Amino acid sequence: MNDFCQEFTSFWSLPAHTGRPVSPFAVAVYAVYVCYFAYAEPNRLAKVHLDSYYTIPEDSYSQSKGIGEMSASPTETLLSGLRCLRCGRTFMVGSIDYVCPCRPNQGSDLGHLDAVYEYDAIDAMRNAPQDPAYPGYFSLLPSKFLSTGHTIERWWPLLPVNPVSLPPLPVGNTPLLRAIRLGEAIRVPKLYVKDDGRNPSGSFKDRASAVAVARARETGREVVATASTGNAAAALAAMSAAAAHSAVIFVPRSAPQAKIAQLLVYGSRVLAVDGTYDDAFDLCVRACDEFGWYNRNTGYNPFMTEGKKTVSFEIAAQLAERNAIDGHKGSDGHSPPLVAPDCVFVSVGDGSIIGGVFKGFWEMHTLGWIDRIPRIFGIQSTASAAIHDAWRDDLEVPRPVAAATAADSISVNAPRDATKALRAVRASGGAFLLVEDEAILEAILPLARLGGVFAEPAGATALAGLQLAQRKELLEPGETVVVISTGSGLKDVPAAMRVAGEPAIISPTLEAVAENLNI
Repeated sequence: MNDFCQEFTSFWSLPAHTGRPVSPFAVAVYAVYVCYFAYAEPNRLAKVHLDSYYTIPEDSYSQSKGIGEMSASPTETLLSGLRCLRCGRTFMVGSIDYVCPCRPNQGSDLGHLDAVYEYDAIDAMRNAPQDPAYPGYFSLLPSKFLSTGHTIERWWPLLPVNPVSLPPLPVGNTPLLRAIRLGEAIRVPKLYVKDDGRNPSGSFKDRASAVAVARARETGREVVATASTGNAAAALAAMSAAAAHSAVIFVPRSAPQAKIAQLLVYGSRVLAVDGTYDDAFDLCVRACDEFGWYNRNTGYNPFMTEGKKTVSFEIAAQLAERNAIDGHKGSDGHSPPLVAPDCVFVSVGDGSIIGGVFKGFWEMHTLGWIDRIPRIFGIQSTASAAIHDAWRDDLEVPRPVAAATAADSISVNAPRDATKALRAVRASGGAFLLVEDEAILEAILPLARLGGVFAEPAGATALAGLQLAQRKELLEPGETVVVISTGSGLKDVPAAMRVAGEPAIISPTLEAVAENLNI
């Protein structure tokens, strides 16, 4: 009965948060809904509370459309609103841009917002009759989901932008590689590597930057800006160039030259801040407020999670495709159409990527596309461990650290998306793990030589974490494991050379070849 009171009180308080009245009919329907689950299906009511990380009461943003009346096309968005993960307050679309005012919004203590969609309408779309024009793998989802291509716009019902607004670059649809030899070497026979270094700018961050440019275009902002250690900046520069949109980039002066070169080549205005990433972040926020630019900053802009979650959609679809090729089918006709791995390993800096990974799997599970949410493992360097330490100490807001890791992409003093990162691990039953910088650099070699993926240090961090998890016996035998490699090794060539060594210098003779190779 206490659950009922909590649900009903939360629903009745909506007008104070949204500014919209709750109709008597909606109250009656909602009361019946809660009573039914309180008495007929109490376990499901408990699940509603557990899943409240990303759930708002039905009808919070309804436009008087029933499920049967809902129509959508790839020129529309099914975004219904935003919900604060810190206080639970809900906002109408367009009423707020970045963070909830419930927190001071300094350092890691932000009022993180989460995008919410018309999930019932999306579910109705998936259950629509299949289009025979899309056989086999493409029948996993209805043709409505596929009408815009195979990259991130494929998932347009779960994106906060219209696909037509996305930059004309092939973002997403990166390969999920079956790493047989690497798996054998580390005793994980069902190991896959998601190689996001294949994105246009060479990193995972293209997923978020594509959404950022689309939002800037849709909201009429002529300039989009971001602060970054390099990858998010390069991604934004690439997406902005493709969309003919102006970009201003703030990077710490210490960012690798290869990443800065990308920014300049793409034509963005680049400002190297004589300070840390956190200094660049704060300056970018102030500049966007002052000059009316669209702010792409990780953790500050809630829609960056939405681009990043598409990696989870792809992993589940690619595993389903692999099962179909291998002849593995569900035991009955009611099996979910997509397949979740058992565990996912991902490097963590600000926390935005791991938050997106979890949300993608959460949404698929909510919609019935997968049968479970995988355990998610966040891997940090011992030299940049703020979110790990908050998880270990059961904190909601991390204490800042003095980050100094060689994996520059995850070197952060005050993580800006800690709320989503912590809930990703806690809700999925995963863990945060710490690895030494030396282990991160050493992981570059087996990932390349046995897995065929050349990763920058932050990308190899996930593999270093998997190796540690194996030593700690955190995995069950036979589990399907996915390592997400977030960036290309070409982003940080000096780090690669540090572990790979220098080439042998010989004279131009066959004798020198034979001598050097011991032939």
